[in-house]
Amino acid sequence: MLLTGIAGTELSARDIERLRVPQVSGVVLFARNFVSREQVTALIDAMREVRGDDDFIVGVDQEGGRVQRFREGFTALPPLARIGERHSEDPGLARALAEEHAWLMASEMRAVGVDISFAPVIDLARGNRAIGDRAFHADPEVVAELADAYIRGMHMAGMAATIKHFPGHGSVAEDTHVDVARDSRDMQAICAEDLVPFADCIALGVEAVMMAHVIYPAIDDTPAGRSPVWIGQILRQELGFEGIVFSDDISMAAAGEGDAMRQRVLAHLEAGCDLILACQPDAFEAAIEAVDGLAPCDRARVATLRGEAAAGWDALIDNPQRDRFLARLAMLQA
Repeated sequence: MLLTGIAGTELSARDIERLRVPQVSGVVLFARNFVSREQVTALIDAMREVRGDDDFIVGVDQEGGRVQRFREGFTALPPLARIGERHSEDPGLARALAEEHAWLMASEMRAVGVDISFAPVIDLARGNRAIGDRAFHADPEVVAELADAYIRGMHMAGMAATIKHFPGHGSVAEDTHVDVARDSRDMQAICAEDLVPFADCIALGVEAVMMAHVIYPAIDDTPAGRSPVWIGQILRQELGFEGIVFSDDISMAAAGEGDAMRQRVLAHLEAGCDLILACQPDAFEAAIEAVDGLAPCDRARVATLRGEAAAGWDALIDNPQRDRFLARLAMLQA
């Protein structure tokens, strides 16, 4: 039901109390929680020891480029836009690079105990301030093609994929971390553009979708993550998605302008989100209070996001495939 966070680099007594709350289905880690590979591995092990459930998940945003929470000791991953730039020259190479980027990212995360990285971004690269070079390309067909390859690479490494931000965050200028965003296009335009890669990935069986905190007033007057129209009608019924629906972080400004944290949590749950991200320290307590007494998210559904058995770090470093992929990705850094 909730994916919360912790404030520091080790568990406090209050962190342990929160981890034991049945409605807390997992934790999202940030740069504030990271010092070194050894430290973050120990932190994840400590969280699992406290909780001990197969349906407890550990997540992170390890996209590459400017959104990479773990850095020292991990591969410096290029942003996805560098892969998209290669597509016009050599589509086959771009697809291979997307798969290899994904495998490296997911293999490194699985080696330290992270279940999911919220990836890939499949918003269109059309100038949004928050998305920028996190997106593959402006062309929806190219995005769909590269996203398919990226998801394949994640699956090869034993990680479930999360496509974001449904139904598309790339075609507005505003950064929803700090501003309310409205996309005034009609449904026909959205279907012909932003929804193309989402529909493609859903048809291929992606495990999770993260919602956008964007309002599309021609369809509904509330942000997509708290809209039964977008989640229940369009995502579930029309597109046939049966996996996990994440909210984006409800601490963000666009998650519910003027609403208290309790209102934000309940609105996202009532709209159809399975798991609510309440990741910032000032949101932890209010979010947990909001779900007190509610039934936790179904354990079997949450367990679909748990990472598969993976090699440890030493075995990953000794894998010659990793060396090959690193050498090929180096061309994106040039």
